Amino acid sequence: MKTTENIFDDTAIIVSDGCCVQLANNPALDDVTFEIKKGKKVAVVGPNGGGKSTLFNAIAGLVPIINGSLKINGMSPKDAKGTISYVPQRDLINRNFPLSVKQVVEMGLINKNTLNLFSRKEINLKIKEALTNVGLSEKINENINNLSGGQFQRVLIARGLAQDADILLLDEAFSAVDVGAQEDIMSLINDINLDGKTILVATHDLNNLEKNFDEVLCLNRHCCAYGDPAEVLTEDVIEEMYGSHYEMFKYHTSEKHEKNND
Repeated sequence: MKTTENIFDDTAIIVSDGCCVQLANNPALDDVTFEIKKGKKVAVVGPNGGGKSTLFNAIAGLVPIINGSLKINGMSPKDAKGTISYVPQRDLINRNFPLSVKQVVEMGLINKNTLNLFSRKEINLKIKEALTNVGLSEKINENINNLSGGQFQRVLIARGLAQDADILLLDEAFSAVDVGAQEDIMSLINDINLDGKTILVATHDLNNLEKNFDEVLCLNRHCCAYGDPAEVLTEDVIEEMYGSHYEMFKYHTSEKHEKNND
């Protein structure tokens, strides 16, 4: 459900001004400029290699900015780490390692260095609350190998929620899960958003962006467009994002999503 009321502060929480990132001497992001207001749900779309994950890594302070600037609440990503929860692509997590749901969620607290700040009772309460928020409290002691793809994705989101961050980055949250699980995850994202958090979701799916997100950030190493999906997802922008792959996506516009039946 798209947010229709501006119930949050109309302040920029993420500001990228000509941001450039280089990986192994190759440009991964080039002159990327956009501004995200607090409390927005933002879809980040673009081709493989277009810089979606790199942008999330930059926001999370995991890769350096070589030119331009990127500010989180007026701070550098490194200084703002405590305000950001990053849920990476699920295929980057080794599910073969014998971990329980509780242990995976607790990893979020370890990464935030909060284990020394809270008692074991407080930590357990945070874990239980996070799992309750994603509807998996009964799976707290389950081995992650026994979870469905959608359940595992919700565990990763719970790990992010346990950090109590203002910004939630979800990298490919809808990948490798069925349609029903995608709808469940989107419903969960809506609930989290209503709690005042700013949420960025990297996705390849251009369908239903108008329905599900306030804004869309179109990336192909540079910012092709940013704003209301109904306004910025034009044929020209989609062609700029996907280049030679434009024919695959030309019906994914704000006016027309049906398949070509010719």
